[in-house]
Amino acid sequence: MAAADPALDGLDVYVVGGAVRDALLGLPAGDQDWVVVGATPEQMSDRGFLPVGGDFPVFLHPTTREEYALARTERKSGRGYKGFTFHTGPEVTLEDDLGRRDLTVNAIARHADGRLVDPYGGQRDLADRIFRHVGPAFSEDPVRVLRLARFAARFTDFSIAPETLALCRHMVDDGEVDALVPERVWKEVSRGLMLDRPSRMLDVLADTHALPRVAPGLVWTPRVAALIDRAAQHELPLAGRYALLCVESADTASLAKRLRTPTECADQARLLQSLLQALDGIGASPSAEQVISLFEMTDALRKPDRLAQLLDSAAMILPVDREPWRARWMGWLDVARAVDAGAIAAQHAKTPASIKDAVRTARRDALARHLAQQTQQSIEPPLDGHEDEA
Repeated sequence: MAAADPALDGLDVYVVGGAVRDALLGLPAGDQDWVVVGATPEQMSDRGFLPVGGDFPVFLHPTTREEYALARTERKSGRGYKGFTFHTGPEVTLEDDLGRRDLTVNAIARHADGRLVDPYGGQRDLADRIFRHVGPAFSEDPVRVLRLARFAARFTDFSIAPETLALCRHMVDDGEVDALVPERVWKEVSRGLMLDRPSRMLDVLADTHALPRVAPGLVWTPRVAALIDRAAQHELPLAGRYALLCVESADTASLAKRLRTPTECADQARLLQSLLQALDGIGASPSAEQVISLFEMTDALRKPDRLAQLLDSAAMILPVDREPWRARWMGWLDVARAVDAGAIAAQHAKTPASIKDAVRTARRDALARHLAQQTQQSIEPPLDGHEDEA
């Protein structure tokens, strides 16, 4: 208990935010956010807390190193999510601090003795499964639109209060969302993509009219929604989910640049579209030349793991049985990679310009032999053990 901690003895300390919300929902609680009411920075330092806050006082506990923030209020002082002036002091109440938070379900505090402080009806909205903004100050921070969308993807049985959706649309129309920096957009979008129902995040961004502002050029359709949810069900990694999110978007390079996505996400979004186009032209029985060309296009000989991920993403779209289909292509890749490029290079040491073509030819020939053998095996009738009977 916090009361048994000498560093906290006599302080009015509360757990706030997500940890309280999740505990009330019966979910595992993550990191705890602590708020100290009625204290000064000097009092915290005297107890051994280490100040680490920039814009407002935050302190590290002397032994646990958990963060403790002084109760604070904030006032809008500029455009965007950084345009705030914060105020702390012994006169700032817990209700003041909770009043600056985004949603009522995140504005519940729990004292060390277990007592809940819920001045804005968060427990009622938890019971009703509704996301509702605490007050008009919600509109001062555009990140809250992104967070609301991400919460919708995580808590899939929650709805959004109509007045909260209306306020988000007003924020978009007012240009507040335009102040979001790409890094913050990507942080929220990438977290949302890794949840169970990522389509709900994009639906909320579309419903609030924020999607064209934060991800210009992204084509959002019911088909794409179904694909990213299917990818979540199959537990695809982030790059695969992002590639499927962009599968109907024409300019993935500009979108990746706008969002400043990791290189792997941008590469897979681009390559998935090329892979799907190539597979459409290949059909069910590719030639050795078609197979080696696909490997070259995707740089699979150097990055086999990425090809496996691209095939997994493609399997969300194509009418294939994912596991055996991927295994077949990866088996073909193993055949191509098994060619001894070093030995071929040694044979062509006097004509180094021919090495690349020679290695490619050897890989193509190995694939041709392998594919022919597979075809022969598929057409040979199985022995039934009675071939000598008259």
